[in-house]
Amino acid sequence: MISFYPGPSRIHDEIPQYVTDAVKTGILSANHRSEQFIELSKTTIGLLHDKLSVPRGYMIFFTSSATECWEIIAQSLVKNKSWHLYNGAFGQKWFDYTKRLREAEAVSFGLEEKIDAKLLHQTDDESVICVTQNETSNGTQVTNSVLRSIRRSKPNALIAVDATSSLAGIKLNIRSADVWFASVQKCFGLPAGLGLLICSPRAIARAKDIGDTSHYNSLTFMIDMMKKWQTSFTPNVMAIYLLSRVLRDSPPLAEVHAKTEKRYRRWIKFLSERKSLKHLVHTRSVQSYTVVTVTAAEAIIKEIKLRAKEEGILLGEGYGDWKPATFRIANFPALKRKEINRLMAFLEKY
Repeated sequence: MISFYPGPSRIHDEIPQYVTDAVKTGILSANHRSEQFIELSKTTIGLLHDKLSVPRGYMIFFTSSATECWEIIAQSLVKNKSWHLYNGAFGQKWFDYTKRLREAEAVSFGLEEKIDAKLLHQTDDESVICVTQNETSNGTQVTNSVLRSIRRSKPNALIAVDATSSLAGIKLNIRSADVWFASVQKCFGLPAGLGLLICSPRAIARAKDIGDTSHYNSLTFMIDMMKKWQTSFTPNVMAIYLLSRVLRDSPPLAEVHAKTEKRYRRWIKFLSERKSLKHLVHTRSVQSYTVVTVTAAEAIIKEIKLRAKEEGILLGEGYGDWKPATFRIANFPALKRKEINRLMAFLEKY
């Protein structure tokens, strides 16, 4: 089965060999306070800085998932209120979860719209502005230029970005925000079970100022432990090892981005030539490069998903309000050209 599901999605072909190598090294039985784990952690963090162009002043932490990062941000970085800009289900889930813990304000915008920084006129310097960079539910994105405009508009607020479906798949300007987070089961081409949290010096200072120590994943604890290249909990050592191997063997991010964008443009051209299938999002400037959402009549969508499974192709279900009349196609780096060709050949008659 070829998985085009937008997470968990197709893993890299080399993963089985990396798992075998991990067993041979003995790292899977290593204590997470041991020198062996510390060396693995240090190496992996270094590779993340290099491969993702993370500035050296930013700290990187291992978490269990991107969803856990919602909780860490709410507990450790929100002083008074967080503001959530979203146009889809995952951005709204982040807002809904946060307001269980802290005061939070929703700022929704349309499917075809760019974020207007003027929407944030009520925020203050102590606010946390939360943006879903790539909205997996509908196939939209917030570009680097829009993130920069938010930063210029609110230079003293903390900006937190959910990059779950884009980190390691496209080039992101890490300096344009203070907090970035993602899980590895998408553009990293890894099995689920590991999250990454990236924090700027300003975010680290805010965490220390708030000083939350009432939770096992309080960022203050995580900072103290990561200064020693350790975690505040027993981590997913297998996933960290696999991440280090994938990063070591991956090409420069600029090359990955170019490949991702080229494939996205190929999908746009392909859909423009279909009779029944269309991209859900019409505005090119907000279309995601990594998740392509296709819409058609409900009967056609149902038929395509059933026939695709019979052909050994797994498509992503529609999500939220768009569930009945859409399916989603992952455009992640681990997918092969021949697999994309096979899916296009299957969809060509529609």
